[in-house]
Amino acid sequence: MKLFNRSKFNVRDLARLDDSELVELAKTRQEAFGVLYERYVEKIYRYIYYRTGNHHDAEDLTAAVFHRALAHIETYTERGVPFQAWLYRIAHNLVANWHRDRGRRKIIPLEEFVSSGLHFDSPDAHAEDEEERRQLLAAIERLPEERQQLLILKFVAQLSNAEIGEILDRTEGAIKSLYHRTLIALRDDIQTQQTGRAAAAPETRQV
Repeated sequence: MKLFNRSKFNVRDLARLDDSELVELAKTRQEAFGVLYERYVEKIYRYIYYRTGNHHDAEDLTAAVFHRALAHIETYTERGVPFQAWLYRIAHNLVANWHRDRGRRKIIPLEEFVSSGLHFDSPDAHAEDEEERRQLLAAIERLPEERQQLLILKFVAQLSNAEIGEILDRTEGAIKSLYHRTLIALRDDIQTQQTGRAAAAPETRQV
């Protein structure tokens, strides 16, 4: 999944630059775009993989994201949308088209998602053992697709609320509110699962 040969540019010098400076250089120097590629390729790949559940398609779509970004880099202007958020927007659109063209249900490999370090502030929603882990996976699967995407962007991509807002075209406050409601929904769902199982369990007979 390499688009560039790292030996063709001076990594030490270019890697010190921030995204804005690299973007300007990338408009005339491909090696500068190569540094941006190396900086974000793994993040974009992980995001796409958790949206598709398929390594092969994730690699193809990741390559497509950077090819598209390179093709439009000359006309890119920040205008309040950081380069990273721009890449995620491209990835979001390509994945949406991928699902629509194939008529596939959006599948998120939730087991790997939780294994990657998905933790919550609420102790009720924190997977401490296998049973709680199973409950968390089941609760996430019942969330609307947008809320699953929010969790991926926050815990897999490790983006801020402001960055997620840029990608989902919402305000930072709206993302914060959605995140809060999502955690509450997960907590309530898991508590409902636990209550239901407790009610269904046979009572222990006293001898």
